[in-house]
Amino acid sequence: MAAKASTKRSATSASKRRSTRTHRRTDTQGPAQGTRPLWSGTLRLALVSIPVKLFAATRSGARISFHQVHEPSGKRVRYQKVVPGLGPVDTDEIVKGFELEQGRYVLIDPEEIEDLKLEAKRTLNLAQFVEHGEIDPIWFARPYYVVPDGEPAEEAYGVLRDALRSSKRIGLGQFVMRGREYVAAIKPCGNGLLLETLRFADEVRTAAPFFSSVDDVEPDAELLDLAEELIERRSAAFDPERFEDQYTKALREMVDAKARRRRPVGVDEAELPSGGAKVIDLVDALKRSVRSAERPSTHKSSGNARNKAG
Repeated sequence: MAAKASTKRSATSASKRRSTRTHRRTDTQGPAQGTRPLWSGTLRLALVSIPVKLFAATRSGARISFHQVHEPSGKRVRYQKVVPGLGPVDTDEIVKGFELEQGRYVLIDPEEIEDLKLEAKRTLNLAQFVEHGEIDPIWFARPYYVVPDGEPAEEAYGVLRDALRSSKRIGLGQFVMRGREYVAAIKPCGNGLLLETLRFADEVRTAAPFFSSVDDVEPDAELLDLAEELIERRSAAFDPERFEDQYTKALREMVDAKARRRRPVGVDEAELPSGGAKVIDLVDALKRSVRSAERPSTHKSSGNARNKAG
């Protein structure tokens, strides 16, 4: 009897898991339609291999971009790949060249680069794990969403995600994407995984020389208290929608105004006097700042969070 009951419970649990997976796939949209992965390969942890795809986690937004136009003719300026003495050349006649010295190159065909035998081209091996907060933000470069490639990959993907979350660790490894090798940091992100590329050691400048002229003196206690109070008064939950790209907005308005053959409306902005700002008393300035500071409203943040969650 006990064996039958155990078997029934196991079957019921398995059925619930299948139902949950089916429900999640039905209700949760995948990557936006038409979005192509930037990389697809295998995420490997020891003997466990997980097929995954990478999608860009950020986008350029609605920034204004300009084309170059030849003003006398009103025609757009175009660029061509030109060889001196020959003129324009076809793309399929172009190879890569590494300059050894002035005028002397080693020529490399695209096929030769593609044939490089690097395991990291299609595999991201998690070789090390570090604690959250151990990596300084200056090392992080660009974020990507890591998505399981197919239903069979979902179980191992979920195990890795939950193990990283419970251990509060970040996985590190290397992989090749679009002809360049990257160091990758992988961590949980909601119901999935986030990969952030890291800069190599020779890509980050040492900070000390830039701050060598800054005096390392003990700040005045009153000034420190006032500064801390000002920071506290202006503290609020982070809401990215509070920060708008005012420059792009103004640029767009100028373009629209010119398109309607009207002069753009000038905007008055407070500026420092051309002769330079006056030297003021720091204590007095901080005190006035504290008195005038208002804690940012959190109603918008809460509302946005609720709307996005719903």
